[in-house]
Amino acid sequence: MNEALRVLLLQDYNTRLVVIGTAMLGGAAGLAGTFLMLRKRALLGDAVAHATLPGVVLTFILLALTGGNPRSLPWLLGGAAVFGTLGMLTVVLIRRWSRLKDDTALGIVLSVFFGFGVCLLSIASRLEGVNAAGLSSFIYGKTASMLMIDAVLIGGVALTIVAVVAVFYKELKLLCFDQDFAASQGLPVLALDVVLMGLIVAATVIGLQSVGLILVVALLVIPPAAARCWTHRLNRMLVLSAGIGAASGLFGSALSALAANLPAGAIIVLVAASLFLLSFFVGSERGVLWRLIRRWRLEREVGMQHLLRAVWELAEKEAGPGRIGEGAVGKERLMQVRSWSGKSLDRLVRRAVREDFLTDTPAGLRLTNRGERNAARHVRNHRLWELFLIRHADTAPSRVDRGADLIEHVLDEDLVAELEAELSANGSQVPVPASPHKVVPT
Repeated sequence: MNEALRVLLLQDYNTRLVVIGTAMLGGAAGLAGTFLMLRKRALLGDAVAHATLPGVVLTFILLALTGGNPRSLPWLLGGAAVFGTLGMLTVVLIRRWSRLKDDTALGIVLSVFFGFGVCLLSIASRLEGVNAAGLSSFIYGKTASMLMIDAVLIGGVALTIVAVVAVFYKELKLLCFDQDFAASQGLPVLALDVVLMGLIVAATVIGLQSVGLILVVALLVIPPAAARCWTHRLNRMLVLSAGIGAASGLFGSALSALAANLPAGAIIVLVAASLFLLSFFVGSERGVLWRLIRRWRLEREVGMQHLLRAVWELAEKEAGPGRIGEGAVGKERLMQVRSWSGKSLDRLVRRAVREDFLTDTPAGLRLTNRGERNAARHVRNHRLWELFLIRHADTAPSRVDRGADLIEHVLDEDLVAELEAELSANGSQVPVPASPHKVVPT
């Protein structure tokens, strides 16, 4: 418990350094990765990450051969940035100058650059008088040994990414959602694409020290994917993605400090994956749970609309158009009209009675005043849509009922008004148009 409190309260210098550094890394990666996901280039981050390995190792070899400090982090990360950019440009060139698809181009760049890096790593390990131990940490990460210079570098790059996104927010937004329209408005699409790719390279390079090139792609992809489950608005998605990425880095590094011999980079990614699973199931926009709830509510609403419309139409036949409330409808006739089962119809009727739409009398079901108003609206929408299909979609009057039944529940007020204007010649100005099933379109 004491150890847990020390970690949670960030009392130790090294813990404080690692937690803050990884939180900044996760926030920056989540922010840049959002635009990458919207551009449908999520795996480009994977190719860029693997392309950085030969840059790191080649820089190490050159510094060792020229008498420099082969472990100079700025030089190593600079080499990683150069080769990451080169890998990204290679993907773009393959896609533009060949007929190969995106996945093929990404696979080629990822495997070739990473293979080249492994070969260079083998050469570096055999250099005389040079200790190449630690280079493999760029593959798997070494979060626990983060230094102040690492945290400062991560913080500087993270602030740069935030500043670039803030300055070019509108342009990047338009680029992600409609590139052709952005070009037609005179925006430099290619330059904006280069800026976006530069953000990805920067986020990838600063993540090498923490989670390694294999896992850094997770921080570029998972936080935006989790944020997408909560909102459809880009500004909120950016904030959520950055927050999820920062939380992944913070809690992942804190958990790794409590558990001995567990790699911090892997724990950070597992925390991010857990947050994604939580978002996947309970996200307010795309979460599975809320989608099921919305579907259940829609089915309940559609079922009630069908019941009220069926009672109206049967009462209309019995009592006449102007005396709907006097008509009584038996359950047997309703089951024949809609093919309801006895149990499902009983549930609908009980709910309709409870909500004051119907009254269950010995003579049959009758619409209440509230139920008659609601039923009139649903019948009106249904028949307006039938008239529209007959007149504009060349649908046979004998077959129009089922087609209208599938679409009428999504009619809004504006579309109803438009249908009324379009179909005024067919009687749409009366409270409820007559059924067009037997009307021959003119």
